[in-house]
Amino acid sequence: VQLQAFGGGLVQTGGSLRLSCEVSGRTFSDVAMGWFRQAPEKEREFVAAIPSTGRFTYYGDSLKGRFTISRDNTKNTVYLQMNSLKPGDTAVYYCAAENHYSGTYSTDTAWYYWGQGTQVTVSS
Repeated sequence: VQLQAFGGGLVQTGGSLRLSCEVSGRTFSDVAMGWFRQAPEKEREFVAAIPSTGRFTYYGDSLKGRFTISRDNTKNTVYLQMNSLKPGDTAVYYCAAENHYSGTYSTDTAWYYWGQGTQVTVSS
């Protein structure tokens, strides 16, 4: 299973970015997808998750309202729309695939597959 994340970059405070993560080697419509981030010298942090059906979405503390996760099962792709970005959002963002229990979506060790990460830098 391969996850390819892209869409990161440098943006000013208040700007927006949309990250994408394309999955191959697995039936995409069968798996939950998630996003995590890791800032320098900090632990990996849960950002958002969406189950295979896409009927519900889950977000890390204080991110709901600014970040939106979505998926397109026809394109094997999950998206993370990030608005009103702040310097504190600066991190490497990772997509993750396959987690069987929604109660563990925020736990990074519960995810089976990971992408390589894409850097998001928000300047002040």
